[in-house]
Amino acid sequence: MTTDPTAVRNALRTFILQSFLPGEDPANLRDDMPLRSSGILDSISTLKLVTHVEDTFNVIVEPHEASTEFDSIDSIASLIGRKQ
Repeated sequence: MTTDPTAVRNALRTFILQSFLPGEDPANLRDDMPLRSSGILDSISTLKLVTHVEDTFNVIVEPHEASTEFDSIDSIASLIGRKQ
């Protein structure tokens, strides 16, 4: 998978929309939107997203990173960029 930050954000947005927000207008999911406090991600969906990120971007997400970095598309994309 590409390491281009825009492509990473788009891939994350697509996965989140398809997996957790089917039918939602993509314009409603901003890159800086808090995913957990807005109710988009709970603990199970966070684990699903972590697995997707690891498989898609060939990175290892540490448990503390899942709790601190997985709160917006921007922060997840930054984590992926640092790990690649």
